[in-house]
Amino acid sequence: MIDLKALLKKSAVARTLIQQHRLRRGQPKWANIVRKEPVHVVGGMRAPARKKILIATGGGGYLAATRIESLLAVALTQRGAECHVLLCDGMLPACLQCNIDWERDERRYAKHGPTRAHCDACFRPAFNMYSSLGLRVHRYSDVLSKEDFESAEALSSSIPAAEISSYCDNGIPLGEQAMAGALRYYARAELQDPYSEGVLRRYLRGAKLAAAATARLQEREGFDAAVLHHGIYVPQGVTAAVLKQRNVAITTWHVAYRKKTFIFSHGDTYHHTLMDEPVETWLNIPWTPGMERRIVAYLNSRWHGTDDWIHFHRNAVFESEAFAKETGVDLSKPSIGMLTNVMWDAQLHYPANAFHNMLEWALHTIRQFEKRPNLQLVIRVHPAEITGTIPSRQRITDEIAKAFPSLPPNVFIVPPESKLSTYALMQHCNGVIIYGTKTGVELTSMGIPVIVAGEAWIRNKGLSFDAKSVEQYDRMLDELPFPARLPKETVQRARRYAYHFFFRRMIPLEFLGTVKQEPGFEIGISSLEELLPGKSRGLDVICDGVLFGSEYVYPAELEPHDASCQ
Repeated sequence: MIDLKALLKKSAVARTLIQQHRLRRGQPKWANIVRKEPVHVVGGMRAPARKKILIATGGGGYLAATRIESLLAVALTQRGAECHVLLCDGMLPACLQCNIDWERDERRYAKHGPTRAHCDACFRPAFNMYSSLGLRVHRYSDVLSKEDFESAEALSSSIPAAEISSYCDNGIPLGEQAMAGALRYYARAELQDPYSEGVLRRYLRGAKLAAAATARLQEREGFDAAVLHHGIYVPQGVTAAVLKQRNVAITTWHVAYRKKTFIFSHGDTYHHTLMDEPVETWLNIPWTPGMERRIVAYLNSRWHGTDDWIHFHRNAVFESEAFAKETGVDLSKPSIGMLTNVMWDAQLHYPANAFHNMLEWALHTIRQFEKRPNLQLVIRVHPAEITGTIPSRQRITDEIAKAFPSLPPNVFIVPPESKLSTYALMQHCNGVIIYGTKTGVELTSMGIPVIVAGEAWIRNKGLSFDAKSVEQYDRMLDELPFPARLPKETVQRARRYAYHFFFRRMIPLEFLGTVKQEPGFEIGISSLEELLPGKSRGLDVICDGVLFGSEYVYPAELEPHDASCQ
């Protein structure tokens, strides 16, 4: 019997047709609303000095972006801003929209880039949607010259491969963004595939073109502010860096964990801003028993993901007996937990990291524990390696097996497909070591001591043991096990930060509706009046941040509190 579904997945033509249908169908349906009430500036609601704002979507195939960024374009226009849009119309030789699950022929991709059909499916529906709002849409082909293409080709073909990742052009880290893009395409932490050098050079060429297009558009239009998703990769990371260098106020955003919420940041990707956020932003907020109940209830819900739309544990198992049976860990001996993250994700430079990358950290830690037979190391591999939007093609278990054909007897690995709850696992541990996972926010709120070796957001909060060098990290390991759980005062501080992180930094847009198809939400309004100031506190926080530079902090502490999570 023919497996039609499997056959379609193998067919490049079929995948292209499916992609075209998905992107045409997936764009937000503004036409029905603006046909009745065109987008316009509401009387008396003028942005300061008629601010000119660039909505730098870049790739129209990222449906979460076209939903949120078209929504913001409408709301900002109503508040008196002049909004423009930037879209790639197939001019970039590589971009965020491409990954090896879609562009599977890496040899062809390295030589020719994304297919014309793929680019058309990405650009045309988004262009039509934005145009229906009466917005001015700029295309890369409008601003790029023949000389730009020649310059990008000359750079990408001549630079030594080993120098690409560190290459900067007039202070813009093109190489870093190109490397992040190539790693994302392969879903790997290292470029080892046969045509990976060609793919990397293609991303560098794309980064160079994105920089030229952004700079020329800014010279021509003089934007005061810009909004764009992620703030990393090609082209968004390059666009953000170029505009920031020209003193344009940058806003980046990302889909958050809680349903109908988003994280917004000024000036940089949230991967950086959340690590450097001043503690004063959250430490001194008035604290009430209702806030305590709310954050504890929400953290408990994280075990099951009932209040989240980003959740990696399905049908998790929580029993201690299952933990001991599956891992082989002796519960009578002290154990230290170790949480990995997806190796290829957001590969940016972090000056505070004690190690060059997560793999180096993991292998070093195993070697250290090999010398400590009195301690057990329980490595929980992140489930997103196999359940994420882009499954990893370089897995930490395979890399560990290469370095340790026979694991030390006191080291145990819980693979990504395991149903064992990460939270339940870590409760059995004396302490936990992390690199870049966000779980440190929750673990410290549970009183579990945490050592941070990488770019985890819990760093710099006065809650964790933050290693700034390999030597300092080793000294921390030498002092294990921890003598006790975190003191009550530290747990209280951790819960304040958790409340800030999950309820204040994650800004709700309550009028969004959830749907099963990508991107998981839709704009659930029937009239533009629902987007006016005063209608949605979350939307007001976001628009005020773009227009006036105010903090992207939702005042959740002003809401009534009970034990509910929402």
